[in-house]
Amino acid sequence: MKKQEDAFELEAGKNETIEQLTERYEKRLYDVQQLLEITRSLCSTLDYSTLIESILYTCMCQMRVLGAGIFVLDDFETDSYNLSNNYTGMDLKSGIDYSIPMNAPVVDVLNEKERVFFVRDIQSALPHENLDQIYSLQPSLIVPLFQKNRMNGILLLGERMDLGDGTSFNDYDIKQILNIASLASMAINNAALLERSSTDMMTRLKLKYYFFSQLTDKLDLAMAQGLPVGVIMFDIDHFKSFNDTYGHACGDYVLTTVAKIIKNSIRAQDMASRYGGEEFTVMLPNTLKEDALQVAERIRTNIENMDFEYEGTKVKVTISGGVSVFDVEENPVSSAKEFVEQADKALYVSKTSGRNRITFAKKEIIESAVKTEN
Repeated sequence: MKKQEDAFELEAGKNETIEQLTERYEKRLYDVQQLLEITRSLCSTLDYSTLIESILYTCMCQMRVLGAGIFVLDDFETDSYNLSNNYTGMDLKSGIDYSIPMNAPVVDVLNEKERVFFVRDIQSALPHENLDQIYSLQPSLIVPLFQKNRMNGILLLGERMDLGDGTSFNDYDIKQILNIASLASMAINNAALLERSSTDMMTRLKLKYYFFSQLTDKLDLAMAQGLPVGVIMFDIDHFKSFNDTYGHACGDYVLTTVAKIIKNSIRAQDMASRYGGEEFTVMLPNTLKEDALQVAERIRTNIENMDFEYEGTKVKVTISGGVSVFDVEENPVSSAKEFVEQADKALYVSKTSGRNRITFAKKEIIESAVKTEN
């Protein structure tokens, strides 16, 4: 294959002027440099959502398309490739389930070999298959992403821009997108491994050690830029009673439901973790005291108002919280450990003051609170 490409290059060169040949090889050199930059960018990004966004914009810029999306295996035990929010510049239609089961015929077609597909290729292979989740996005190219002979994603490129040289993809464009797809697939695999190793399997929240790692980074940035950071620590009230009264399965149900409420009550840039047992923490970057308290109160209220029902029995669940906010002048904590301990002391006050409430870690609380066993 390589010899055929070299022969083609040689034959093409015979019909080119020196200027044309120079321009062609300058473009190839530029594209190689771009691939190196793309490699560096994708390999340095391990946050899953940030990586997906980076891949989308890279493909849009390099392939001159107006939109892009990626169907990925976005969960531990998923049996389908899901688009979720992994798209930009594409219009989704209401009523369409943008997921592709792993046993779908189209997956078999895409798994045939590492290549790109046009819509007509899929329609020809599966003329009677309903693939609205793909066709409704009006892709110009469909690119399966492979990692170790396993497809871990499906990249869709939208309409191509016409910059005066047409909107069709030539052979060189196809080679470029396959190179980018290969890099994207490896990066997605690495990010997925980190995501899984840093996530609590039951609640799907981050683990304690990962939370501390990220909080340390955010604190360093906040110190350098003079930005506030908020931390909330929560504890489920009387959690032991759920296990004692209804069994551990009920306790697991309460934990997973509370975790879901917490995650759904915060922003994408915030981070929730399972700190241990029935304790949870939330990190709020660039968040002032008033806003941090508002988030904590919203979570507390959402849990209090939730109808928890386990095997036909309604159970009442409440949560207590403590809030601390890093401030360069008023609360310049020196470590993530000290920062979380402040929120923990405020949580202790909430627990000893009647539970189901939020307390801010004021200076007197930080200085005087001594945590004892409940």
